[in-house]
Amino acid sequence: MLPDRAVTGADLPVRDVLPALVAALTGGGRPAPGTRPDGADPGSGADGADPSVGAGGVAVLVAPPGTGKTTLVPLALADEVTGRVVVAQPRRIAVRAAARRMAWLVGGEVGDAVGYTIRGERRVGPSTRVEVVTTGVLVRRLQRDPELPGTGAVILDECHERHLDADLALAFMLDVRAALRPDLLLLATSATADTPRLADVLGAPGPPAPVVGADATRFDVEVVWAPPPGPITPAHGLRVDPRLLDHVAATVGRALRETAGDVLVFLPGAGEIAAVAGRLAGHRDTVDVLPLHGRQSGGAQDAALRPGPRRRVVLATAVAESSLTVPGVRVVVDAGLARSPRMDHARGLGSLATVRVSRSSAGQRAGRAGREAPGRVYRCWSAAEHDRLPAQAEPEIAVADLTGFALDLAVWGHPGGDGLDLLSDPPTGAMDAAGASLRALGALDDAGRVTPRGRLIAAVGVHPRLAGALLAGAGVVGARRAADIVAILSGDGPAGGAGPGSESDDLLAAWRRLRGNADRAASARWRDESRRLRSATEAAAPAAPAVPAVPAVGGPPGGGIADDPAARRRPPGGGVTDDRAARRRPPGSGVTDDLAAGLVVGLAFPERLARARVPGGTTYLMAGGTAAELTAGSALTGAQWLAIAIADRGAGRVSARVRLAVALDEATAGEAGAGLRRTVDEVAWSGGDVVARRVERLGAIVLTERPLARPDPALLEAAVLDGLRREGLAALRWTRDATGLRERLAFCHRSLGAPWPDVGDDALLAAAPDWLGPDLAGVRRRADLERIDAGQALRRLLPWPQAARLDALAPERLEVPSGSRVRLDYSDPDGPVLAVKVAEVFGWERVPAVADGRAPVVLHLLSPAGRPVAVTSDLASFWRTGYPQVRAELRGRYPRHPWPDDPTTAPPTRRVAPRASS
Repeated sequence: MLPDRAVTGADLPVRDVLPALVAALTGGGRPAPGTRPDGADPGSGADGADPSVGAGGVAVLVAPPGTGKTTLVPLALADEVTGRVVVAQPRRIAVRAAARRMAWLVGGEVGDAVGYTIRGERRVGPSTRVEVVTTGVLVRRLQRDPELPGTGAVILDECHERHLDADLALAFMLDVRAALRPDLLLLATSATADTPRLADVLGAPGPPAPVVGADATRFDVEVVWAPPPGPITPAHGLRVDPRLLDHVAATVGRALRETAGDVLVFLPGAGEIAAVAGRLAGHRDTVDVLPLHGRQSGGAQDAALRPGPRRRVVLATAVAESSLTVPGVRVVVDAGLARSPRMDHARGLGSLATVRVSRSSAGQRAGRAGREAPGRVYRCWSAAEHDRLPAQAEPEIAVADLTGFALDLAVWGHPGGDGLDLLSDPPTGAMDAAGASLRALGALDDAGRVTPRGRLIAAVGVHPRLAGALLAGAGVVGARRAADIVAILSGDGPAGGAGPGSESDDLLAAWRRLRGNADRAASARWRDESRRLRSATEAAAPAAPAVPAVPAVGGPPGGGIADDPAARRRPPGGGVTDDRAARRRPPGSGVTDDLAAGLVVGLAFPERLARARVPGGTTYLMAGGTAAELTAGSALTGAQWLAIAIADRGAGRVSARVRLAVALDEATAGEAGAGLRRTVDEVAWSGGDVVARRVERLGAIVLTERPLARPDPALLEAAVLDGLRREGLAALRWTRDATGLRERLAFCHRSLGAPWPDVGDDALLAAAPDWLGPDLAGVRRRADLERIDAGQALRRLLPWPQAARLDALAPERLEVPSGSRVRLDYSDPDGPVLAVKVAEVFGWERVPAVADGRAPVVLHLLSPAGRPVAVTSDLASFWRTGYPQVRAELRGRYPRHPWPDDPTTAPPTRRVAPRASS
């Protein structure tokens, strides 16, 4: 099929390496020329062996954009293999463009020798030898029939972009070659030289697959660093600082003045493209401003990919980085941003995040300016910033929602990817979250195996949540309306932006605009997708359960509208009914559009059902527990309940931002979130006291509550213990005796160790059920807790039989020579303290010890007025050296008290001498 005649555009660099590439794939010898990424001859394996040995039928082609790998290689292989050559591309726009280009090269129409298939559109015929498909279509095709009958070779194009479907397709293809079709040729292409891992995976279990390289005939590209003149707020979520867009538009104006040729501008998304296009309105007299992104109609995309009569400014997303050729481009203006999927697994929020472009992607973008002649790239950042950019973009498997990915693995028969050669292992946390969602949908069983319902969901060809909502909702609101709503959400995936009508966050308004043909191209795409989804629903109907299950994340599989009596109870005139008469009517009869949309969205995302925190407010609590806010001026303001289809939570934000939602009533929210509805008795410590109530919840949203007259004693005890942990031990009644007992026990624990218990705060709180248990039986409120005698409770901790010796080991009082029984203070960690007047210990020659003599008492000797005058544990030394000074200082102040010369022989006394008579 490869044209032998000189065709403009067909004499591309990859043509020189086609013989080597064909030889590498078919085992016809060592491929040459070209280089391996590690610098070795591409015709040799890692050990210099012939690559056709052990790696036959697989190869890697490394060729930058513009070399012809997407168009010339498939045509060359079509001449070498029996059967069709299938080329898998990550983007629909690239599929159509590649098919059209190859059809032109061979002199035919699309659908003849060269055709294509994308979701909802197929143009192939009986004579088609090369078929271009999206990687998603290839994965679905492999799931239906892994042998790929009639296919002789598969090319996985742009593997460096590391989309989830591309990783899946590669793993499935390697499994098919190993088990079913060793004759099937497999070629992986990459625009970057970072391919060792790719070659290793393709060649396993033998040496790496052969790598053939083709260098592009590039012209020099001058780099102009053009950072914004002032500060720019970093992008977060979907928001890009308007000042950066102003600067991009100004840089485009500069490029138009300083250069010739068409200008290709890279921006992160369709919203930014529209914003910059508006800022370039003043240039439309001299240039054509054309958008290029994946949500356009085919005709609009074709217009951007054809040379025009005037100079053009093409505003494009990352779709123009590779696979696509935009003719006439001599200048690139790069905003330096891209959109990447992100998943907040803890909150179930998926979204697209605006991120800095990688150095690799920046290089590919710049290369677009040097495809046909010397060019120039204006980078809207500094050279220093460039050095700090990541070398490569993160693969989707590391950051994206893996629910669909996990379902595909289970349908393939390898739950979790075990036994498959994946380029990267999926993150454990993301796979756990995906598995939980799929089990809640009824798509996986507890062992992770796919269920019959899971196969039906996978066959729909959209995100599993949307597919589950489609199948469950069709029986309630009708297949047409369910498909209409899911088609709105499925354009870029359930977390990929607001889809059609994204200028509003009101899904119902977007639905009306699509039905009214406000945007003919968008409406046409939506209708095509809706028809496809209706067909999928009808195909699944014979195999579906009689009563469609209503999925709910976090709830048990199988809970549904028809299964939950509470969900069927509706207020008069409100929402979806499910009585006997309703079952005899066609699905959807009597259900308004807003409730139909709310029900389907709620079935897909039950944890995003949300109720206003205050009536008429703009802040909501979602059933999953996360707060959500409407944007200022939203048409949804005032709605008491929302079914939120898309929300994202930027870095550092407490609340999520609602991007697309629909208003609904409480009854419909209850039906959609039936699996999250729970009526539970809640007994908890709240606001400084025990609160006992019976609560009906929809996830985190409290629907009703009433006081609980007879709470479960176990729940009461748990709540009181929780309150004690929060409030601390001071919530109990601590008498002087109780405090003293605790101090004595602490002293025994310090001095003697086990089995004397630790009575520190943390230890007592941890052991509270043991020593407080019997006292908690009648506690229902804080006041009851405050009446518990802590001292009596503490005695339960005394070890047996050591408890009988507590008074001997840590006596509460000691008798001093005067006959007084003085209380010991055990609160000092340095030892027990005996505070006693000096005169009462006359005659004592040494300080007593406690704890079987292990702990000497610390004497705090007091004046007759009770003020400390000395501290000692060595009484003999004090009598010799300290007492004379104390005697000298105090005898004049306290003349009626005895101050003997020799205190060791003087009688102790508590009394004072009587006053002399006058």
